[in-house]
Amino acid sequence: MSRTEAITSAANPLLKSVRRAIVRGELTADGFAVAETFHLLEEALRSDCEVKIVLAAASVEAAVEKHVRRLAGIKVATAPDALFQSVAGTETSQGVIALVRPPAWTLQQLFRGRSLVVVLDGLQDPGNAGTIARAAEAFGATGMMFLKGTVSPFNAKTLRASAGSLFRLPFVHGIDAALARAALQQNGVEVYAGVPGDRDRAVPLEKADWTRKCGLIIGNEARGVSREMRSAALDVSIPTVGVESLNAAVAAGILLYEARRQRAREG
Repeated sequence: MSRTEAITSAANPLLKSVRRAIVRGELTADGFAVAETFHLLEEALRSDCEVKIVLAAASVEAAVEKHVRRLAGIKVATAPDALFQSVAGTETSQGVIALVRPPAWTLQQLFRGRSLVVVLDGLQDPGNAGTIARAAEAFGATGMMFLKGTVSPFNAKTLRASAGSLFRLPFVHGIDAALARAALQQNGVEVYAGVPGDRDRAVPLEKADWTRKCGLIIGNEARGVSREMRSAALDVSIPTVGVESLNAAVAAGILLYEARRQRAREG
């Protein structure tokens, strides 16, 4: 059975820890991700992640208890709605925040089977990063790398945009570009760098061979893929009409879909 605690002060250590993690876009000091929304709570439980505490606004306490009442070891902490909202990372919060222990993955776990590894190279927007993670899982990627300089996978907005995919899809974060390049090379991966569709030397997405072990690099929203990572990759583009480039998450989704399409055709 879950245990319930009432919180009444903004100085409560739990609230301060959650607030700090949201502001910094990182894990709490004791290594838990801040997962806000009922959907993320459900996805964490479905993915067999450890859920330590669920913080609930008083108005949704009954709904939270319904989700966790049969689960041992989960503590529910309730706070008045106004106090909860002072901590929440969204303006229209659903009134629930779960502290979730994210799975720990090794670099080698990204390269299982016929690898399809997504590399985020300096991507800054957490919504883009989370959306790409969701597309990566949907289209059969085997893992993701968040290189140094890329938004954290534990940013609360990244987690929300991933809709739970980051609880299941293997990823590593904060690694050097040199280490990423070496890992891709050592695992026999053909690396593609997503570039705008007007680049003359870029291979159109349908001409690239996605049936092999592949890596897909998605770069910074403004600068694109870094010189260091691009020098180890083949440029691949999405033909467009009337616009020079696409949003990073949209582009990644299209490229990953093409990879899935080719692989499904090959069987």
